[in-house]
Amino acid sequence: MGASGSKTRSLWPFASPGPGGAAGPGGEQALARARARGCGSATPFVFTRRGSMYYDEDGDLAHEFYEETIVTKNGRKRAKLKRIHKNLIPQGIVKLEHPRIHVDFPVIICEV
Repeated sequence: MGASGSKTRSLWPFASPGPGGAAGPGGEQALARARARGCGSATPFVFTRRGSMYYDEDGDLAHEFYEETIVTKNGRKRAKLKRIHKNLIPQGIVKLEHPRIHVDFPVIICEV
C-alpha cells in the first residue's frame, strides 16, 4: 500500500496537549516546528487518495492492460495474453466522494 505517514519522523498532527501543556513527543518544540511549517490546522479526514489505475495510449483506464498474441505450437494457433508494462500513465490524485478518517487517527468504534 501507499505511505501512510505513520513511519515517517514528524509531529503527530492529532495530538492534544497533555499535562504540562506538551503536545505529544517532543513537547512544545515539536509544536512550534509544526506551526512554522503550516501544519497547525490538521484534520482527521482524508479527502484525496493516490489512484491505483493507469491510462494507456488510447486513453483507456484500467488496473492492468493485456495484449492478445497468437502463438503457433505444433501447427496449432493459440491465443495468449501478454501483460503490457510500457507506455502506461498513472491516474494521479483522485478526489474521494466521502471523506475518510486518516489511518493514523486514534478512533475507537463501538456498537451500542
